[in-house]
Amino acid sequence: MKQDINIFWFRRDLRLNDNIGLNQALQGNHSVLPIFIFDPNILEELPKNDARVNFIHKTIQDLKTTLETSYGSSLAIFHKTPLEAFKQLSEEYNIHTVYTNHDYEPYAKQRDTEIDKFLSSKKIHFSTFKDQVIFEKDEIVKQNGTPYAVYTPYMKAWKARFKNLSLDGTTPEANFDNLYKHTPTKNFTLEDLGFEVSSQEIAPYKLSSQSIQNYEATRNYPGKDSTSRLGPHLRFGTVSIRDIVKQAAVESNEVFLQELIWREFFMQILWHFPHTATQSFKPKYDNIPWRNKEEEFKKWCKGNTGYPLVDAGMRQLNTTGFMHNRVRMLVGSFLCKHLLIDWRWGEAYFAEKLHDYEMASNIGNWQWVAGCGVDAAPYFRIFNPTTQIEKFDKDLKYISKWAPDFQELTYPQPMVDHKEARERCLNTYKAALN
Repeated sequence: MKQDINIFWFRRDLRLNDNIGLNQALQGNHSVLPIFIFDPNILEELPKNDARVNFIHKTIQDLKTTLETSYGSSLAIFHKTPLEAFKQLSEEYNIHTVYTNHDYEPYAKQRDTEIDKFLSSKKIHFSTFKDQVIFEKDEIVKQNGTPYAVYTPYMKAWKARFKNLSLDGTTPEANFDNLYKHTPTKNFTLEDLGFEVSSQEIAPYKLSSQSIQNYEATRNYPGKDSTSRLGPHLRFGTVSIRDIVKQAAVESNEVFLQELIWREFFMQILWHFPHTATQSFKPKYDNIPWRNKEEEFKKWCKGNTGYPLVDAGMRQLNTTGFMHNRVRMLVGSFLCKHLLIDWRWGEAYFAEKLHDYEMASNIGNWQWVAGCGVDAAPYFRIFNPTTQIEKFDKDLKYISKWAPDFQELTYPQPMVDHKEARERCLNTYKAALN
């Protein structure tokens, strides 16, 4: 006779504490089998030495060990499509409800629709919850019900609603006694998944009262290395967004909080306007005749543009999987405006390389620098890659670390003249947009 169970499906919420969907599952009438699925649809798109897969793999193994040693349970791990995994589970168990947390990206929405349809055919409930954001979907919209397309009014509406929200007690104490007691299941090695050990590592995040209080004073200077490195941990849910927002509120740092709000702003933009994954938010910007020179793109990718701050950023990205946010704006602007290369090329490169890659934010920020997105920088705002050094790295600390050859004879000559590239960009954009 099949065992009666509920399932909790870990996805972008790889933690036991303050996990809304998991807590809801543990309050149900049946014991809970936790599962994780290594989805080939996602994995097949990634480099074989991807540090993010390494990070997820290690986090999953740690979760599995904790469930086994502390709770006498385990984590059922699959390496197959979600549909195949649930077909197998439905044959092995009498499943009442599958619990999980919302995911907002286009593939995730399509996948969840497919899973919901299959589970419904088996008379199994599919119950999903808000977990990775404070506000989602239609929770922050204009009075007429339409989504905000400008950040500042969205941010003000977000803060006004947040004032009336208590984050204390939003997740009840998890009843881990309700976990399904079963023997440990198969472990998948990285090699089983078709991956290898990465030379890069996703570092723990570093967030203290002092770093939050000093955020505004230090955030624009890449040489200070004072960023929290929270990105991948929010992306994969190894930390709760509620915990981070509470810390920002305790320290009363509005600038730090507003960066977290940008993340939610871009998420709701992607939710309401899924076409922006591949098309400009402002349609007429898709008329720009990009030059898209392969050789120039390769130089940009490798950090051989001849502009030290641009090169330092790209080399930091290639070496570590991270780039300072101020420098991201510069290298993005340089690609789109100095080289007139399609923002989608840069977005795809960042998607492959960034440990903290988050589809909504990556697309939102690339469209911002290209001028074609929501609340974007106007197209005539073109960062000067030389004067940016004086503003943000005047002691050359960052450049010396990541582009130490910048004063050597072997260092490449600037691939374009700033003034000429600026004029070319303005003329190209103007002609396409008029």
